[in-house]
Amino acid sequence: MKAYFRKRTLKFNKPAGTSRGVLLTKPSWYIFLYDEENTGRNGLGEVSIVPGLSVENEQQIETKLSEICAAINAGTYEIDSPLLAFPSIKFGLEMALLDYQVKGSKILFQSDFTEGIKGIRTNGLIWMAPLEEMYRQVEQKLDAGFRCLKMKIGAIDIQQELEILTNLRQKFSSSELEIRVDANGAFSYEEAGEILAKLNELEVHSIEQPIAAGQPKEMASLCKNNAIPIALDEELIGIYSFEQKKQLIEQIKPRYLILKPSLLGGFNACTEWIRTATELGVGWWATSALESNIGLNAIAQWIATFDTEMYQGLGLGNLYEENVGSPLVLRSETLFYDTNRKWNFEFIS
Repeated sequence: MKAYFRKRTLKFNKPAGTSRGVLLTKPSWYIFLYDEENTGRNGLGEVSIVPGLSVENEQQIETKLSEICAAINAGTYEIDSPLLAFPSIKFGLEMALLDYQVKGSKILFQSDFTEGIKGIRTNGLIWMAPLEEMYRQVEQKLDAGFRCLKMKIGAIDIQQELEILTNLRQKFSSSELEIRVDANGAFSYEEAGEILAKLNELEVHSIEQPIAAGQPKEMASLCKNNAIPIALDEELIGIYSFEQKKQLIEQIKPRYLILKPSLLGGFNACTEWIRTATELGVGWWATSALESNIGLNAIAQWIATFDTEMYQGLGLGNLYEENVGSPLVLRSETLFYDTNRKWNFEFIS
């Protein structure tokens, strides 16, 4: 087996607003595996980082990928290397190796999803933006058929954001529209309690990461003393061992976990989170982390192996001006794998 990689910069169709700032572009690296003896085996994986959130930076990724590809080509690389400091590379390599095993078919996890029989319900993501633009996004998602909206909050005036949520709830009951919010750690512990109480009055389904990660005692207090379900997201980054995962969940006692394979070290690492959470009575859903359609395809197929009816966070790759063409298609709020559509790798070739 031989390896090489290529970097591509994904350009957003529109600025993507988060509480950490506005994203205009995002880097991804593509790992290519192939059999030098021309047996037909090849594999493709995506290494995707979110600047300001991922533990790795671009220079570290470039250096480490060069080392790994050189070691693979020399026959000295240990495939089971934990790569704890490089969760996105672990995810990309895991993806590429799975694809290599199925001769580049991109069917990494077989299920009714990859047969085109069953889809995955997804939430409609509302990016942070000026108030009028956020209203426009909401209308677009509702018109498209979404019945679960996830709204980023914490960047503009919280009163304006609450106004949007109030208007939504006046039009749609909680049985008609599920509303999730994601604060990305935007609030202080002191102000979070009042905000959570207001969100609970609006029957918001859950809030992701109301305060910044790394405050387990404060987060545990918010989970204990507020009725609105709290989901951990950034809090999970950098937690790798089974003991650490169990300890974090037992200490904070969240209602949900948000699993992003690119940030948490791949599918095996996220599956361990699921097993641990399930044993402790904690729910979960998974989301993509701005990957192109290569990573999105892999994450969707992995999710489809679980028996869950929760809405998942799988934004289709139409966020970007250019992307890898894939069989993934969004019909209303449901993501399908269309077996009649072909892959097009021109963007990364």
